[in-house]
Amino acid sequence: MFDITAMGELLIDFAPVSTDADGYPTMAAHPGGAPANFLAAVNMLGGKAAFMGKVGDDAFGKLLSATVKNAGIDTSALILDPNYFTTLAFVTLDETGDREFSFARKPGADTQLSFEELDLSIIDNSRAFHFGTLSLTGEPARTCTQKAVAYAKAQGKLITFDPNLREPLWDDLEEAKKQILWGLEQCDVVKISDNEVEFLFGCTPAEGAAKLMKDFDIKLAFVTLGPDGSLAINKKGSVCGGKLNCLPKIVDTTGAGDIFGGTAVREVLRASAAPEELEGDELLNIVKLACATASLSATRFGGISSVPTREEVLELLAKQ
Repeated sequence: MFDITAMGELLIDFAPVSTDADGYPTMAAHPGGAPANFLAAVNMLGGKAAFMGKVGDDAFGKLLSATVKNAGIDTSALILDPNYFTTLAFVTLDETGDREFSFARKPGADTQLSFEELDLSIIDNSRAFHFGTLSLTGEPARTCTQKAVAYAKAQGKLITFDPNLREPLWDDLEEAKKQILWGLEQCDVVKISDNEVEFLFGCTPAEGAAKLMKDFDIKLAFVTLGPDGSLAINKKGSVCGGKLNCLPKIVDTTGAGDIFGGTAVREVLRASAAPEELEGDELLNIVKLACATASLSATRFGGISSVPTREEVLELLAKQ
């Protein structure tokens, strides 16, 4: 039995390690993709995870398949397709470690996954199902995602969602908004950033959190605030915390939000109450653990490869 199955993109993130005199970066390749980063955090914290998706049957696809498997994530539903190339993401960083993405994905293998190719027994044998919006940017992956979510809901699985807005991948940002709103209508638990709240609703994180509770049938929402921690809200109330005052230098925030989400969902699945019933210290401790895990990951390069151990996270929290 899996704690959670995630479906979506698995790709290579190219991150800069230096810049030449003309401003061109020398780049290092890192395994990534939001669902894979998410699951790496679930696994590192002791959960059991499975990935559903597609990569190219090429050098990068084979590397990614091996990396995900070595991270302890089940890859029996990962397809290597010889007809499409593995998606590549090129990340540039500013002096604070914030990133901007450029994608080689026209189309990438991850967008070519069809529902008929899915091994639905993986979902049957999972407690929860996770998805994001990069698999909603085009067909056939969009229809595949919609049908997979519907199937998981029909099987009574907890549905978790991360909007993970990447504007360069959308031809029309109004379509991006439509698809994110669809995702919010499907999910029980959401991890959404303050920037995504602004994009969707044009309001503050606190106002956005309240709107999520009022307008969508969401059991628990996490609204991340970057270095200022995170809000968490459900029908029992809300908490805010996780801001760290003792942290090594941030070098790369790629995957930090995904790792927050994976950590938070893993803790929700092992909590003493259902997501909508969590309150007080238990909910705040989930926020603190997820923020610390994500923050530590940002002191290292990459996504999957940057997930810290639980011991490292607890050591950091003990210093606060």
